[in-house]
Amino acid sequence: MSGDGWPTPGRDRIDDAHVAALLGLPGMGPARARSLLVGRSPAEAWTGIVNGEVPMETGTLLGVRRSEVLRAWRVAAAATDPDQVLERIEGMGMRVSRPGRPGYPTQLVEDPDPPIAFFAVGADLLASGLPRVAVVGTRRCSGYGSDVAIQLGRDLAAAGVVVVSGLALGIDAAAHGGALSVPDGAPPLGVVGTGLDVIYPAANRALWRRVVSAGQLVSEMPPGAGPTRWCFPARNRIIAALAHVLVVVESHASGGSMHTVAAALERDRPVLAVPGPIHSPASEGSNRLLADGAAPACGIDDVICALGLLGLSPDPAMPLQVSPAVGAPGPAAGSVDEAVLEAMGWSPTSPDALVERSGLDPVELGAAIARLQEAGLVVETRGFLERRRRAASTFPPTSQPSPAFPPTSRSGKPHVV
Repeated sequence: MSGDGWPTPGRDRIDDAHVAALLGLPGMGPARARSLLVGRSPAEAWTGIVNGEVPMETGTLLGVRRSEVLRAWRVAAAATDPDQVLERIEGMGMRVSRPGRPGYPTQLVEDPDPPIAFFAVGADLLASGLPRVAVVGTRRCSGYGSDVAIQLGRDLAAAGVVVVSGLALGIDAAAHGGALSVPDGAPPLGVVGTGLDVIYPAANRALWRRVVSAGQLVSEMPPGAGPTRWCFPARNRIIAALAHVLVVVESHASGGSMHTVAAALERDRPVLAVPGPIHSPASEGSNRLLADGAAPACGIDDVICALGLLGLSPDPAMPLQVSPAVGAPGPAAGSVDEAVLEAMGWSPTSPDALVERSGLDPVELGAAIARLQEAGLVVETRGFLERRRRAASTFPPTSQPSPAFPPTSRSGKPHVV
């Protein structure tokens, strides 16, 4: 018995051990490992490496470095005991499974690119029956994007929905932070691109531990695997596969979030996007999704509706809750502080522009900004002032109204719900 309940008897345990050992060889990667397993059991593939024998397809994948890589594999395999590899994995509280084995997610069984192994730690959320929503976005998010992600994560967890994300900086961390702030809310699910024992980025160390404690972390990479250029795009397809609905909070025109969108569309997952300021580069990609026909996510109700259309409404025993207000009460109506907030709007604003818009002298404006910052209603980011939200039934308004979108076909366009 491994971990907390996935059985690994006899032959299956032997194969689990050899798959984990294969993936741990230097420079292996899922594609190379998959080629080694064509027509071979994991134990047979391992024996082939020890003997310096690999399929022609694997040799082709290795290219000009074929001899160098095969030599490194052979040396590493000779010094590795697969049984000890599996024992170390289990000793860290992790579980490993493969297609057709207990613990392998049913969502990945028919996936166009299923992981050859699946490592997990924490609760088995994928067997819980709870609806899952992936919340993704840029690592370089604005204050607006961070606020929306925190609020969305909080409201989804309060409604009994598992928040799925990649534990990156920015939107990912904000969404999971919001989900974890809800007492007795749905637990979070983190999908990472490294081994489960390799925390990346290091700045999210505390968040990783909280997710493991409250929910679950999963990866297709074995323990000890560090970050590589290809591991995060590969991770994104698993996020898309495990989610029932994908929400893009804030995304540049290109990058990891848009890769996740492409993977979601390939798997026929509904994609929603949060409208953002039209002049913000951080919202260029998400606004483009809306123009292309994605459904807008202007509040928690939109996301719950998308789940409902899939027959995945949250458990009625966990009624939808609205996030509490953030920070101190807002300024009094008609006050100087309120005038400053109105002049600022919801886009990053320079102090000079705010002087012009508000009509206040710099001294009076500076005093108002100081009060608003102390109240948590305004923050300064890279020389620009940004407004923070106060309440939470819907997302903060942007300088751009929610665009209209006609129903579109699924062919090449985001799934409209």
